[in-house]
Amino acid sequence: MKLQGRNFVRIGYDVDLPLVGAIAFGVIDRGTNLIQVRPNSYCILNCIFCSTDAGPHSTWRKTEYYVSLDLMIDWVKIITKFKGKGVEAHIDTVGDPLLYDKLPDLIHELKSIPEVSIVSLQTHGTTLTYKLADRLAAAGLDRINLSIDTLDPEKARYLQGVKYYNVERVMEVTEYIVRSTPVDVLLAPLLLPGINDNDVPKIIEWGLRIGVGKKYPPFGIQIYLRHKHGRKPKNIKRMTWGEFYTLLRRWEKKFNVKLVLNTKDFGIVKREIIPIAYRVGEKVKVKIVAPGWLKREWLAIPLKGPERVITVIMDDEHNYLETKISAKIISNKHNIYLARPS
Repeated sequence: MKLQGRNFVRIGYDVDLPLVGAIAFGVIDRGTNLIQVRPNSYCILNCIFCSTDAGPHSTWRKTEYYVSLDLMIDWVKIITKFKGKGVEAHIDTVGDPLLYDKLPDLIHELKSIPEVSIVSLQTHGTTLTYKLADRLAAAGLDRINLSIDTLDPEKARYLQGVKYYNVERVMEVTEYIVRSTPVDVLLAPLLLPGINDNDVPKIIEWGLRIGVGKKYPPFGIQIYLRHKHGRKPKNIKRMTWGEFYTLLRRWEKKFNVKLVLNTKDFGIVKREIIPIAYRVGEKVKVKIVAPGWLKREWLAIPLKGPERVITVIMDDEHNYLETKISAKIISNKHNIYLARPS
């Protein structure tokens, strides 16, 4: 099965995989009371700055993923039981979660888990409609972190890399959400120095005018960072962290709103991370069961031991499906496992 010309793997249908261990799907625990929930990996935008090289024109990706709702909820329950009360389930994919067809059901099921107190969502809002907004609100969504990088329609199409992105439509539905639903909105523009410097203040003005941030911070401005497999826009200027925070404080004074944020602003606190199953340098006998997210990667599961998915990086593009090998763990940060054949 193909999606956007790439492999399309439906986890829980085509193959059974643990939902801890991969970056592109499943559940990620980084040692706080916030867990990342990733039910799908694909996106219909080709943002010129995308850190995960998402969209129809991706050059690094070879596979997209979709996770069955029941399997996702089962794994979230396992993780949240370990984490305890007061968990925020943040739905943030390496694509856009609005494309997950069972999103309202996912939100409803997450809110039904005793340990989950907040469900939030990260999106560019491309496919957001009034009807979908109502369904998300009825399901119990607490907050949308809306990535919006300019209010100018032509520039938005350039930044998002597609002609069909309609920022005016996104703005209309966002205003409806703020005005007519209990869902809070945080505007999260990405500052691209030299490209949209003059657009971010206009986003702040618009957000203040419509009343975002009823309960949570109204803005979460980010700065563009280069990533190994991410896109690198032309004409972007380098900005140090010091320069970035100086700019944020200048805007804070101008607009009288807090823009320099920390984890406490969102109620995020440190929590024990789920146990690391495999240490760096450890050799694990695995079976390759699915193509990996990026080129030369394959997904494997241990033949015995804790259930984790392990991404094995090969030196070629041969088909290794169903192969059993010994793999050496080279990275295990946050229970995301990378390995090479040993």
